[in-house]
Amino acid sequence: MTRHHDHHAAPADRTHSHSHGGHEMDWEQMAPLLERGAELHSTLYRDAAHWLAAQIPAAAVRRVLDVGSGPGVLTVLLAEVFPYAEVVAVDATPELLDRAADRAARAGLGDRFRAVRAELPGDLGALGTADLIWAGDAVHHIGDQRAMLDGLAGLLRPGGLLALVEGGLPTRHLPRDIGIGRPGLEARIDAVQSDWFSRMRAELPGAKEEVEDWRALLTAAGLADTATRSFLLDLPAPLPEAAREHVTAVFTRRRESADGLLADDDIAALDRLLDPADPQSLARRPDLHLLTARTVHTGRRA
Repeated sequence: MTRHHDHHAAPADRTHSHSHGGHEMDWEQMAPLLERGAELHSTLYRDAAHWLAAQIPAAAVRRVLDVGSGPGVLTVLLAEVFPYAEVVAVDATPELLDRAADRAARAGLGDRFRAVRAELPGDLGALGTADLIWAGDAVHHIGDQRAMLDGLAGLLRPGGLLALVEGGLPTRHLPRDIGIGRPGLEARIDAVQSDWFSRMRAELPGAKEEVEDWRALLTAAGLADTATRSFLLDLPAPLPEAAREHVTAVFTRRRESADGLLADDDIAALDRLLDPADPQSLARRPDLHLLTARTVHTGRRA
């Protein structure tokens, strides 16, 4: 189970390696991309965490589970917003948990931080209870999403809150017409990613089709006071160098998986975007930006 910030294709902060019918992800190898992506999204997630703090007082939160923590960017952020809580990074990849522990040490969390290696949903029972559970882009990597939400809800203490990050808007980095090839390149990449996501879901162990009405699923899991809110990330052009490097890394991964899925002219456009010597490349474009929105759904245990 893992997490990503470019929705269904460009992971940014994950939990573990999958191999589903050839759709394998090496989260350890992707760790730098995941960490940098999560850092770029920190303002968005800080806003989301403060929204959670308006629903459950910080003084009432003594234990937080970050399910699908990856390198721990969100774990540390949650520790900042909920300063009385023990925060637990839950992940299946030891190398990512090591990064999370290093980040927590640099943040001075001391004995407020724990790292737990867990394969979910099988290890849910070993996580213990919590006042707040954050599951960011994690549940959709479990075949039976309804059962996973039931399991997470069962870990909540009375009055506890489950925060589920699923959905939002496709990320945009470029204008519709980039002056290379046909307009609408990113929309066509989105379509390819959506098809990949559907195949990945279908090949998960125990996969079940589910209408992705997340608030209804939270209610079915026995949670009340459900709420939904989306949070915007808007880094306008021109991007700072760190963000430009991250976007280039994202497009590099897209290009690696594009053969046979995108038309030849779109492949050629991607190659030009990734050629630093090309005046139209991502390294040189003044119009490169980062714009997206993520949606958080919450439910409370009575």
